[in-house]
Amino acid sequence: MSSIEWHAVTEAVDHEGYAAISSLLSARECQDLVDLYASPEYFRSMIKMERHGFGRGEYRYLCYPLPDIVETLRQLFYARLAPVAQSWAKRLKFDAHYPANLADFLQVCHEKGQRRPTPLILKYVSGDFNRLHQDLYGEVAFPFQLAICLNEPNVDFVGGEFLLTEQRPRMQTRAQVVPLQRGDAVLFANRYRPVNSVRGYSRAIFRHGVSQVKCGTRHCLGIIFHDAA
Repeated sequence: MSSIEWHAVTEAVDHEGYAAISSLLSARECQDLVDLYASPEYFRSMIKMERHGFGRGEYRYLCYPLPDIVETLRQLFYARLAPVAQSWAKRLKFDAHYPANLADFLQVCHEKGQRRPTPLILKYVSGDFNRLHQDLYGEVAFPFQLAICLNEPNVDFVGGEFLLTEQRPRMQTRAQVVPLQRGDAVLFANRYRPVNSVRGYSRAIFRHGVSQVKCGTRHCLGIIFHDAA
């Protein structure tokens, strides 16, 4: 994590709405998180996606206290992204304040009744997929999210590509695939980003999902920075 080129990451997110980060986690760290998924005592709930119309597959929300690696990532990325989030709010004339550190931001969430942790691990097997969506859990939402691939594509699974769509005003939707190897991450706008035009800034709406897994098993760590109601 010490080798992250933060200027390049924040610039890419600011200008494109996402940034790919290579080798954020080691193979050992990825495997530890995959193994953790089989220990229900670390999680507060499990969601079967098909039951709710979200797609196919399952995921589990971690409970507090979070595993050290998840807590470290959540705090580190929040601190780096809070100034960008505040800049976006200003450009979009959005009434929001993002404190400099995660603890103070979570206090804002808790004051609004959002107290449940949202980092999660997702598991997909053959035939599973995740429909395009946004992860918003209440009135307070941080505009960025992190997803980390925990298995090796074309070895542990085939298919299961990470998908992003961007809908700008008066334009058709732009869709793209973000290739990820094991340990790679994608940092992305989980709701919207500001785009400039002759009329000033407007909101480009983002959604994300996962294409169908053709075979094998795919795990992903998702780090959401706001807590849930």
